[in-house]
Amino acid sequence: MTNPLRPISFEFFPPKTDEGAAKLATTRRQLAQFNPEFFSVTFGAGGTTQAGTLRAVVDIQAAGHAAAPHLSCIGSTKDNIREVVQQYKNHGIKHIVALRGDIPSGMGEFGEFRYANELVSFLRSEFGDWFHIEVAAYPEFHPQSPNAEADLRNFINKVNAGADSAITQYFFNADAYFRFVDEVQARGVHIPIVPGIMPIQNYSQLQRFSDMCGAEIPRWLRLRLQAYSDDTASIRAFGLDFVTELSDRLLAGGAPGLHFYTLNAAGAVSTVCQRLGY
Repeated sequence: MTNPLRPISFEFFPPKTDEGAAKLATTRRQLAQFNPEFFSVTFGAGGTTQAGTLRAVVDIQAAGHAAAPHLSCIGSTKDNIREVVQQYKNHGIKHIVALRGDIPSGMGEFGEFRYANELVSFLRSEFGDWFHIEVAAYPEFHPQSPNAEADLRNFINKVNAGADSAITQYFFNADAYFRFVDEVQARGVHIPIVPGIMPIQNYSQLQRFSDMCGAEIPRWLRLRLQAYSDDTASIRAFGLDFVTELSDRLLAGGAPGLHFYTLNAAGAVSTVCQRLGY
């Protein structure tokens, strides 16, 4: 495997129960052995996990690790965003993943923000350079974008608004990532764009996630996973090989690091990181 020597990070979602919090703490300790640059914590649609996200990042920080809360702005007001972000600043958080967020079912109003670049601009105007601001990138393009060019313009708008770096939606085609990076660099954008990596352990779950977020499962990969049917062990073994090879190719091709979507579990992600030499 390629000697990585490049940062990795891990993403969690905020637990809803005491049992979930205990499991997450165990997962965090297991993944800390890989010396991640940071742990990020997601933020529910419309701020539905706001308190849980804050608790999780404070716990991560208290354990001696850098924490990066996600912050989605759709359906929020400037006052609400200012209050949430001030809490993060008060706790010494220096890193935010700034997102538009999904539109909650039944929401009739967007709030005071419609796009993530507006959130980035607001954070810069209110907090200056206190935060390292991460934004989302979509190598296979956002499912709600009218076309590829519009999606590229939306990404560039976020960078021009003050984003420092980006994390991509997960993908299974490395060429999609390299093409996206080439296209935005040709337009003068040179911030680090870190590939998001999703482990493969459960095909039905992966298919559901991918259909929702617009991540393409290539036909050959879909058929290969379908062929395993309910053979969970074979799916996981194949998934570990595939995701390791994908990650290695991305690093060999110049990716500035890797961001793993852990689903609050350490097993598969740990194995991939070990195979990569972390």
